[in-house]
Amino acid sequence: MKNKWLSGPYIAWMLLFTIIPLGVVVYFAFTDSATGSFTLHNISEIADFLPTFLRSIWLSIAATVICLIIGYPVAYYIAHCEPRKQRMLQMLIMLPMCMSFLLRTLAWVALLEDTGIINSALSALGLKTLPLIRNNGAVILGMVYNYLPYMILPLYTVIMKIDPRLIEAAQDLGCNRKQVFSKVTLPLSVPGIVSGITMVFVPAVSTFYISQKLGPSDTVMIGDVIEYQSKKANNMNVGAAMSLVLMILIFICVGIMNRFTNESDEESMVTL
Repeated sequence: MKNKWLSGPYIAWMLLFTIIPLGVVVYFAFTDSATGSFTLHNISEIADFLPTFLRSIWLSIAATVICLIIGYPVAYYIAHCEPRKQRMLQMLIMLPMCMSFLLRTLAWVALLEDTGIINSALSALGLKTLPLIRNNGAVILGMVYNYLPYMILPLYTVIMKIDPRLIEAAQDLGCNRKQVFSKVTLPLSVPGIVSGITMVFVPAVSTFYISQKLGPSDTVMIGDVIEYQSKKANNMNVGAAMSLVLMILIFICVGIMNRFTNESDEESMVTL
């Protein structure tokens, strides 16, 4: 009975900062802004923003894939370093996260803009300047930079937990390095891959500041629309409806990824 009371702070935290806010979002999503009566009009208006949803998903998937391609080798390297070097590399990866998200994005603006540091250096060398900002590539770059640590850390944690005896057993059975990686390390690191994908995709699909500062004027993500509806258009109900649909989409993606993780774990256990 005493142990149950220890969960009290957690339950209170979840109730105040998760359950109640979600209830408020659901309430505004299904009520009229003028009368407060029940309506589905807010949900129906989301159809007008379908291209924005698709664009947000596409850019987020691209950023997530790039984070995985970059993050897996980095996590694998860190996991196989000596402990002192591991702590230093972990600190370097987490160090940018100690800085404000807004400042990190503005730093890329200073680097990529037409009169920024990179193009100024190219001009000084007599080279042609490049269109580095106000395009989808810059938006993806900003998301990769900001969310890459969320991919590396889960991968590093999972790879570190792989039992070295399994690798030794595979080597004793005649596997070379590539076979050990493909048959042992990679299957056992699937939970870290899924966790990293989830932790990158979820904030990327709902981001808004990065697209405003690095993207072109016609690249609007769903986070931008939600912010506009809530702050500038004073239409909290439509913004809540969009947030609800986005939340459901994220829950579906997380559920699919978790199911994929469970199936992969079972297959790995059978193979081993």
